[in-house]
Amino acid sequence: MKRQIAVIGLGRFGYSVAKTLSESGSEIIAIDREEEKVKAVSDFVTYAVQLDAMDEKALRSVGVQNVDTAIVSIGEKIEASILVVMILKEMGIKNIIAKAVTPLHGRVLENIGVQRVVYPERDMGARIAHSLTKPKILEELELSQEYSIVELPVPKEFIGKSVKEIQLRTRYGVNLIAVKRKVIEKEKTKDVWNVNPLPTDNMEEGDVLVLIGSNENLAKLIE
Repeated sequence: MKRQIAVIGLGRFGYSVAKTLSESGSEIIAIDREEEKVKAVSDFVTYAVQLDAMDEKALRSVGVQNVDTAIVSIGEKIEASILVVMILKEMGIKNIIAKAVTPLHGRVLENIGVQRVVYPERDMGARIAHSLTKPKILEELELSQEYSIVELPVPKEFIGKSVKEIQLRTRYGVNLIAVKRKVIEKEKTKDVWNVNPLPTDNMEEGDVLVLIGSNENLAKLIE
């Protein structure tokens, strides 16, 4: 059975979430007060509707009370964001994700029962900063202040060597989670993942290493 998700607020963040979830096969109810934003998503979501999300009766009329998850991306209008979350809670929706624009906004959302608060602008700013200060890293996921998961193009000196030979854990104190490799199948290029690679698996030019470790040890490897 497909997941049913409501995306409320169709700005850049809401639009992106609705499109990505639709492409993954989820059933999406996309909601916004502005007609143009509703039209922009109507080609790929299950149901796009123009309404005021602070109107509980209107939300119920389109079946929002039946969704598995509600995503509230009305970050710019803090009061509206909070009120919509409260309405969704009263409707019995257990899994609510909401966009916040300030730490205080986020704390309020958490206190009224939001399961996950996201800060798109802050997180994007951090990613841009990381891309400038750590240009060799393709992607980075911070697990804590001390530990991260990173995607790193295979260093030249590793090409042609096996996982055992490069000794990532012994030499650098980091662990190899997976190797991503581009292959051509039926004249199309796709990514193939080798999760938990064997000690005998070799590194090839173009490979991307997915590594986990302390930020200090990852920095030593990258340098």
